Amino acid sequence: MKETDLYLPLKKFLEKQGYDVKAEVENCDVVAVKVPAANEKAPPPTILELKLLLNLEVILQAVDRLILSPLVYIGVPNSCGALKKAKRKRIVKLLKMLGLGLVAINLKRNTVEIIVDPTSYQPRQSKPRQQWLIDEFKARVGDPNLGGASTKAGRMTAYKQQAIEIANYLSKHGATKASDIAKSLEVPKSRAIVYDNHYGWFQNVSRGIYDLSDFGKALLNEKKQAPIT
Repeated sequence: MKETDLYLPLKKFLEKQGYDVKAEVENCDVVAVKVPAANEKAPPPTILELKLLLNLEVILQAVDRLILSPLVYIGVPNSCGALKKAKRKRIVKLLKMLGLGLVAINLKRNTVEIIVDPTSYQPRQSKPRQQWLIDEFKARVGDPNLGGASTKAGRMTAYKQQAIEIANYLSKHGATKASDIAKSLEVPKSRAIVYDNHYGWFQNVSRGIYDLSDFGKALLNEKKQAPIT
């Protein structure tokens, strides 16, 4: 398959919509112009960039074309991996943010599907998620991670920092009431942390009283009695 194979099905589709279509005009793969009705203002040209893959190169090309027209589309085969269900939603969101459109061209059926039209996009912000971000930022002690380098599994969070603090406390003081841990460490969520036991470090030895689990003790032994980090 070649990029030029995409042109004729796309040209036929656009002509059915009332466009006059020409290829390779001023470095644009496809330019389509619709003749306005009487007394109507001529709409801007529609520009399409054709690629076999939806990659950064064609996205940058399409962004460059926005200086010529607000109606810029990327045209790809309908078999393009970016159109698969797992990626499609995120790709559409990105193109909306950039003000670009996307069409999928089916060479077997000679059909064209408009995935998204160019729009002026304003992302909707989530106030609760924004507040969660601020709370996590404030609760985290120091700056324990490297930006861009930490995997999710190894990332230090405020929750994990508090769990480590509790584990080290229990290692020193033994089984303790959850409310006393919270008071001593000034960690209000201590009870929830030991109860949820996300890392498997804790165990409930009696009502409201928690200690290190065998796993937590073994971890400390592996660290040669050094605090969990």
